[in-house]
Amino acid sequence: MKKLPYNIHDTINSGQVFLWQNQENVWFGIDGQNTIQISHKPSQTVILSKKARNFLRDDDDFSKIVKGISKDKIVKKAIKHSTGLRITRQDPFQCYISFIASANSNIAKIRMCLEKLCRRFGTKIQFKNRDFFLFPKPHVLASATLEEVQQCGLGYRSSYIIDASRAVLSEKINFNFLKKTDYQTAKESLVKIPGIGNKVADCIMLYSLEKLEAFPLDVWMLKILEKYYSDEFDIDTKTITPRKYDMIHQKAVDYFGSHAGYAQQFLFKMERDLNGKKWL
Repeated sequence: MKKLPYNIHDTINSGQVFLWQNQENVWFGIDGQNTIQISHKPSQTVILSKKARNFLRDDDDFSKIVKGISKDKIVKKAIKHSTGLRITRQDPFQCYISFIASANSNIAKIRMCLEKLCRRFGTKIQFKNRDFFLFPKPHVLASATLEEVQQCGLGYRSSYIIDASRAVLSEKINFNFLKKTDYQTAKESLVKIPGIGNKVADCIMLYSLEKLEAFPLDVWMLKILEKYYSDEFDIDTKTITPRKYDMIHQKAVDYFGSHAGYAQQFLFKMERDLNGKKWL
């Protein structure tokens, strides 16, 4: 047993995942073909399962990462706000589909749509005397009709999800290759898929493909950089072209280092909490 430097609640409630349920201090989550249970009370000494340790990136040198990204008082404040927040290591296919589904939506809607997708296309199992639906496998979604996916509330994203699943089956998207290759090559492969832009690609890479330098830039993050880092980043939120996105990303890596994605997550979590935004 050891005291783990994790805050499970902050980790789950930071915009990284959607298919998680809380019962008091116990979280139950779907991660591809796995169901994960994580219990954590404040100041509690806990033992995590092998699946949970992998999901929470137990092999990261968390202290070294935090020290490396602590470049200024703002990010230090964000780290203090959510000490123990971790980047997750998710099932790549679930993460890939989830963030395609996330476009122009909110967390509550994304969760509802993904739950419907699991109920319709996933395998039902029992875990800890509870019923769960695993995430659909690629071949199942690839063979689904447009109408079937639309009935899960996914609207115009439905065709993207079917096409993205087919890209995995054809190995146009190969997650093992994307994990091993460099950031730019992985990103170029992902953005070729309809429904995946720069921000969605960065989310997929950060949360499931071992690219901890990925720095997802949505409206929230652009406002954060504009608010706190106007001297370091030249931000014009009205005109974020792909070229401008790449320039800001490179500046983020130059400033925060190779674990810039951790800095992004701490800043994103703090600012949304300060604005009273809801999570899961």
